[in-house]
Amino acid sequence: MGAKEPGRNRAGLAYRVRYALRHPERVPAHARRALRDAWLRLLHRDHIAYYRAVMASDAARSAEAAVGHNPSREQWARIGRMQFDYLVRHGLKPHHRMLEIGCGNLRAGRLFIDHLEPGHYYGIDISPHILLAAQDTLVREGLQAKLPHLTLANDLTLAFLPDGHFDVVHAHSVFSHSPRHVIEECFAHVGRVLAPGGFFDFTFDRTEGEEHQVLHEDFYYRTETLVGLAARYGLSARFMDDWEELPHRQSKIRLTAMPDRARTVGP
Repeated sequence: MGAKEPGRNRAGLAYRVRYALRHPERVPAHARRALRDAWLRLLHRDHIAYYRAVMASDAARSAEAAVGHNPSREQWARIGRMQFDYLVRHGLKPHHRMLEIGCGNLRAGRLFIDHLEPGHYYGIDISPHILLAAQDTLVREGLQAKLPHLTLANDLTLAFLPDGHFDVVHAHSVFSHSPRHVIEECFAHVGRVLAPGGFFDFTFDRTEGEEHQVLHEDFYYRTETLVGLAARYGLSARFMDDWEELPHRQSKIRLTAMPDRARTVGP
């Protein structure tokens, strides 16, 4: 349950037994996930390739199934609106340039695109299936004239993006599915693409106990682990307490470049 139950180890045998006893109707679905996990890990040793295959499997049922855990259309829209309202409340302006890591089928992206000036939204994702669904969202919402960029990515080095370009970088429910080395890769490179005064917001599944994972899909981290990892790459971290008040399972951290790591943007 992320931020709602930060002390629980969902990978532990005792937790799984208690959960199965409380929710026997969910056991078959979890068993199917476990079988899929075992099969896909045999096929894909690299985590990005593995999770791309997970996304393809989920997207084959529906794009919404690949963005969150089988939400209804109403829940899909509600969570997207919550992300959008939060960033606007925290200063996202139409003239800002925004990078969304893990843009999915534009659950929140459709709102960011509409809010921002044409060409100022850049969405990346590891899944070609979900990017095709994002194009469908653009058409359905009539956002073609906003000229958003939607790009397939194979890692989080962001090497194809320019220095100091983005005022806001956003990653919702990305690190909750990422092992530490993937997060570290992002932290090592995201500071380069941040404009002076820019920030990087990301959500994560928080635990106050032992860090753990469920299958190879869901990862739980302590706040201090991510704060310390960010500092290693010249990024200052702030835990966003007001996000905890919202109806969402994950927690949020904001990263900014430390003063001695600030970059200047050329003409």
